[in-house]
Amino acid sequence: MKPEPTKSELHPRNKHRARYDFEQLIQANPALAMHVKLNQYGDVSIDFSDALAVKALNQALLKQFYCVAVWDIPKHYLCPPIPGRVDYLHYMADLIRETHAELAANSQSIRVLDIGVGANVIYPLLGQREYGWQFVGADVSTEALKNAQSIVDANALSSVIELRLQTSPASIFKGIIQPGEMYTFTMCNPPFHASLADAQAGTQRKWRGLGKQGASKKSVVLNFGGQSAELYCAGGEEAFVTAMVNESKQFASQSLWFTTLVSKAASLPDLYRVLKKINARSVKTIAMAQGQKQSRIVAWTFL
Repeated sequence: MKPEPTKSELHPRNKHRARYDFEQLIQANPALAMHVKLNQYGDVSIDFSDALAVKALNQALLKQFYCVAVWDIPKHYLCPPIPGRVDYLHYMADLIRETHAELAANSQSIRVLDIGVGANVIYPLLGQREYGWQFVGADVSTEALKNAQSIVDANALSSVIELRLQTSPASIFKGIIQPGEMYTFTMCNPPFHASLADAQAGTQRKWRGLGKQGASKKSVVLNFGGQSAELYCAGGEEAFVTAMVNESKQFASQSLWFTTLVSKAASLPDLYRVLKKINARSVKTIAMAQGQKQSRIVAWTFL
């Protein structure tokens, strides 16, 4: 096990900039106790390569900091890192305050569309608890949405979090954004890899980064969750985001901002060219970081 990544790069309002207080977290979720131990550096931590340990940590964080009493995901589904996920929301809150101050002052009027909400429904949970925003979450997987709905219902959030099935895998906004609907912003954590083999290779690199040498492909897949739609699509991140940008033009008047995470800096030049081609009125790139992981939010508007 390696020590926890440095968190000084997280957003100033992020509640997870300090080291985890495992004593308090165990009080929030006693199941976490069996996973907490001293690592090779003499620090109290968990094995971040252990999917069950990471899930128990997430359950504790959600309960302690966000009053989410019930949260679980099926085996082999993506287990999101809470600090990085909530950072996206904090930066979006800043963007809305900067560009639409009156709207930002009435947080309950802010309506967000989460593309690829997943079984973990993490962005709506965090955004609702942290800012009081309303969410629509869309996904192509009925199984993922079934689990997400169970989380929403268990936490009595069905009045502020609505889930919708995307029945056309080739579409992103079509069939989800309805006539007359208006969103403050859309958000997305797009599939990163171009194929299953690419995803497995990336996961093995992540495994080695956690000090797990010589792990089998099977054990890698089992320990780092993620269904196919969560991990990869034809053409990878760049193709997915390009399709999103092109499709957003059809809904130009129905969202103040369209946004997405972009993990690969190499994806940016082509993305900017497409945004220029479709006459986006304003484009903003917001840098994000957690430890050694560098990412950014790309936001664009036609209004």
